[in-house]
Amino acid sequence: MTRLFSHEPMSFRRMPPGVKTMIIANVAFFIIRLIVRNDAMFDQHFGLVPEKVLAERWVWQPVTYMFVHGGFFHLFFNMFMLWMFGVAIETRWGAVEFLKFYFICGLSVALVKVLVGGAHSTIPLVGASGALFGLLVAFAMLYPDAVVYLYFFIPVKAAHMALLCGAMEFLLMFGQGNGGVDHFAHLIGLVTGYVYLRWWWELRNRLHAGLRRLLPSGFAPRPQRPAPGVARPRAASAPPSPSRPPEAGMEDVDRVLDKILADGLGSLTEAERDIMRRYSDRMKH
Repeated sequence: MTRLFSHEPMSFRRMPPGVKTMIIANVAFFIIRLIVRNDAMFDQHFGLVPEKVLAERWVWQPVTYMFVHGGFFHLFFNMFMLWMFGVAIETRWGAVEFLKFYFICGLSVALVKVLVGGAHSTIPLVGASGALFGLLVAFAMLYPDAVVYLYFFIPVKAAHMALLCGAMEFLLMFGQGNGGVDHFAHLIGLVTGYVYLRWWWELRNRLHAGLRRLLPSGFAPRPQRPAPGVARPRAASAPPSPSRPPEAGMEDVDRVLDKILADGLGSLTEAERDIMRRYSDRMKH
C-alpha cells in the first residue's frame, strides 16, 4: 500500500494513527499527573524504578515510564521530536511496524536500566527519550540526506545529526551536573534502533529464506523483504479477470509467511493456503 505525506503536516487530524495515538497517550498521562498533584508518588508508581520492578514485581513500569514526563517542556520537546521523526517513519513503514519499533527501543532501555540498576536503584526514570532516540537513528537511516535544523537554526544532514547526537550523549554520560537527564538511556535507545535496523532485518530475511527452502514445492518463494529505506519494487499487474479470484497482495503473502514462521504450516487456514496458491500461480506467469 502506498502511503503519502500529508500536505498539512501540522494537522492533528491528518497525522498518522501511530504517532497520533502516542501523542494522545503522553498528554493524557501528563494531565493525570497534574490532577494527582503528587509528582513523586506518581513517578514512583508509573516511572521506571528498578527496585520496584525486581522486588515488588511492578511489571507495568517498563511500559508506563515512556508516557510519564517531568514537566511541560519535557513533554513538549519529546512530542515535537516524536512528530518530527515519527510522521516520516510511519508514513514509510505503516503504523504496526512503527509502533513495534518504538516500543522495542523503549523496552530495551527499561531492560538495561533494570539489569544495571538492580534491586537497590530507587530513582525513577521517566520520559520517552530512549524510544525517541531510536526514532532519530531510524530517520537518519531512512533519510540520510534530509536537512534537519539542530537547535532550530543549525542545518545538518540527518545522518550527521545522528552521529553527532550519539557522540554527545556518550560524552555527556560521563559529565557531572547533567540536570537529571539520563544520557545512558538515550544511548541505549539509539544503539538498539541501529542494531535492530542494521542486523535484525537481515536476520529476518535469512529466516524467511530458510523457511522458503522448507516449504512444499507448490509454494512459490516470495521476494526478499528490503531493508528499511529501500523501496520495494512493484511488479506490473494486469486487471484481475472476473472469472478468477483477485490476486494475492504482498501484504497478505507477508502475513501468511509470518504466521508459518511463528506457528508452522499446520496453522494455515484454507483461505490462507489459497492465498499462497494464487501467489504461486502469479509468480509462474
